[in-house]
Amino acid sequence: MTMRIAIAGAGNVGRSIAQELIENGHQVMLIDRQPKMMRPERVPDADWVLADACELASLEEADVAGCDVVVAATGDDKVNLVVSLLAKTEFAVGRVVARVNRAENEWLFTDQWGVDVAVSKPRVMAALVEEAVTVGDLVRLMTFRQGQANLVEITLPPTAPYVGEPVRSVPLPRDSVLVTILRGKRVLAPSPDDPLEAGDELIFVCTAEVEDEVRAVILGAAAER
Repeated sequence: MTMRIAIAGAGNVGRSIAQELIENGHQVMLIDRQPKMMRPERVPDADWVLADACELASLEEADVAGCDVVVAATGDDKVNLVVSLLAKTEFAVGRVVARVNRAENEWLFTDQWGVDVAVSKPRVMAALVEEAVTVGDLVRLMTFRQGQANLVEITLPPTAPYVGEPVRSVPLPRDSVLVTILRGKRVLAPSPDDPLEAGDELIFVCTAEVEDEVRAVILGAAAER
């Protein structure tokens, strides 16, 4: 699934998120109000927009309403809150991810300000963007121990081969473990007899070498690209 994503803030964090998402096949627009931040050569595959993301007219001109996700990634928490609020309330963007720069401001980053998820690290932000809207593919959430193991997520589509089957029936490859099932608002520690349901978010720890095998087992024919 290719998404259209707007990122407010073209600094190091914004560019890092943009590059990560572009590498994963998404369309990214970087918005910044400072001309000195306009460096298209840093992320040549992104669309670059010189505008103030806190201004309603600027967001309208950039067609933020047509975006699947907005990421507020500036170095100013006040700006990130305003961008989040406008994206959610004025443009009904489905997913708003906001960067928190100062820990003491974290309590402000709630759904009342239009924020769906508040985070601080670029790779985690990119993963959360994809995890929220990606069904039927594997999303890498985090890397452990210098790349030796990864935390990955797969949201089960209705067509997945083991929907309705117990966990014990899933033939996971070596070096992979199902650690959590997220089902709605519930967090389940999977037992062998727990059945899998469409829409379940399965969280695995596995090595990078077996990620494709995990994808193939869990998704079956849907894993073919």
